[in-house]
Amino acid sequence: MATIGVLAVQGAFIEHEKMLSSLGAECVELRSAEDLKKKPDGLVLPGGESTVQRKLLMETGMYKPIKAWLDEGMPVLATCAGLILLAKDLSNDTRTCFRTLPVTVRRNAYGRQLGSFITEAEVRHIGPMRQNFIRAPYIEKVSPEVEVLSKTNGHVTAVHYKNQLALSFHPEVGHDARLHQAFLNMMP
Repeated sequence: MATIGVLAVQGAFIEHEKMLSSLGAECVELRSAEDLKKKPDGLVLPGGESTVQRKLLMETGMYKPIKAWLDEGMPVLATCAGLILLAKDLSNDTRTCFRTLPVTVRRNAYGRQLGSFITEAEVRHIGPMRQNFIRAPYIEKVSPEVEVLSKTNGHVTAVHYKNQLALSFHPEVGHDARLHQAFLNMMP
C-alpha cells in the first residue's frame, strides 16, 4: 500500500485524501517540517490559493525538503493551485515556487469565482471525464517533453511530465477516481 503525503496547509486536501483512501492508499497530512521526517511514496499538491500555499511552504520550512523530493523524481499529483506551484513559469505573476514542470501557466485564467464551470472533456489514457474548474489556471506553453493529456476550450488543462501529473481542474470533486488511480500507478 502506497503512502501519500498530502500538502494540508490550505485548500482542498481532504477531498484528495478521501479519494486516495478509497483506492487503498494511506494518506498523511503535511502541515509542518516535522511531518516530512518520514518520506512518503508520493505527494499531492491540492487546489486552493497558490500564493498562500507558497508562503506557508516557506514559513513552515517545508519548501526545501519537498523541492528535493520533486527533484529526486517523487510522483506528484498537482491540481489547480498545485499546478501553479510546479510551473516553471507564470505568464501573469512572478512568484513561482518549485519550477519542476516545464510549462507556462496563467493564474486565474478563467476569471473570478463566478467564472468557475464544469465540463466534460477527453483525458488521454483515461477517456471522457467530468472536469470541475474553480478559479482555474490553464497552461499557455508546454515544452516538447511534456505530454498533453487534456484540453478545454483550446487551452491545455492536464499534462504529464516524468513523475508529475498536473491538472487545472479538480478530479477530487466528484466520484471519478481514474486520475487518482493513474497517479497511484506511478508509485515505485
